[in-house]
Amino acid sequence: MWYGRGMADQAKAAVAVGRLLDIMDKLRDPGGCPWDREQTLRTLTPYLLEEAHEVIEAIEAGDSAHHREELGDLLFQVVFQARIAREEGKFDFADVAATIADKLTRRHPHVFGDLTVSGSREVVKNWERIKADERKEKGLAERSAVGGVPVGLPALVRAERLTEKAGAVGFDWPDAKSVLAKVREELNELEEAMAAGQRESIENELGDLLFALANLGRWLKVHPEEALRGALRRFENRFHHIEARLREKGSSPRSSSLAEMDLLWNEAKAREKSSS
Repeated sequence: MWYGRGMADQAKAAVAVGRLLDIMDKLRDPGGCPWDREQTLRTLTPYLLEEAHEVIEAIEAGDSAHHREELGDLLFQVVFQARIAREEGKFDFADVAATIADKLTRRHPHVFGDLTVSGSREVVKNWERIKADERKEKGLAERSAVGGVPVGLPALVRAERLTEKAGAVGFDWPDAKSVLAKVREELNELEEAMAAGQRESIENELGDLLFALANLGRWLKVHPEEALRGALRRFENRFHHIEARLREKGSSPRSSSLAEMDLLWNEAKAREKSSS
């Protein structure tokens, strides 16, 4: 089993990265690929998002070969952007690698320095403090403790990150049970809004409930986005089972009763448990 990086592994990685950079140069140089030569940082943005999502799908599928391939596609997007930035006289791939290496070293004083931490929560607090110090050193305005979370992130991911950042400066619940109590409180408020028939209040309370659930996921060390994606996969698989079983009977969901579909849904759940 491979765990560390010896000299041979480093040399192998250097050769592979060097080859990838050479290929990128060939694609962008005069006489290279017309499509690759036409790309800009803006036109590459959709591909960057697509490749990131495909990496996630490969991880969830548990397919290591596919995961490796998709990581390569994502790395190519990094190399591609770095090459364009080099052409514009901004930075190159070596600068990108050096910047993240320096950042990781600087923000892990408990690993590369003599700082002692009690656990991962303290690591997060130190990380945010170091980030704030870095902004001061650069002469940048002090950022909100919950700043820097891209608004384009999926809402559940953003909720998790916002509560994590707030927690890093002490604005947090004392334990998971307290967060669970907040979830119950938000559920009660949603029920009250539903009873009153107030559309705006219903939307607000539903949002508060989802936010509280995302926060609970953080405390339970379960990423809410991943948990929901898992629930969606289970729903799709079970519904596909319903459709398949109904087709066997010459029927379909539209021509079946809810009770009949519920029975098939429970059948699908039972099959999941027996195969796990």
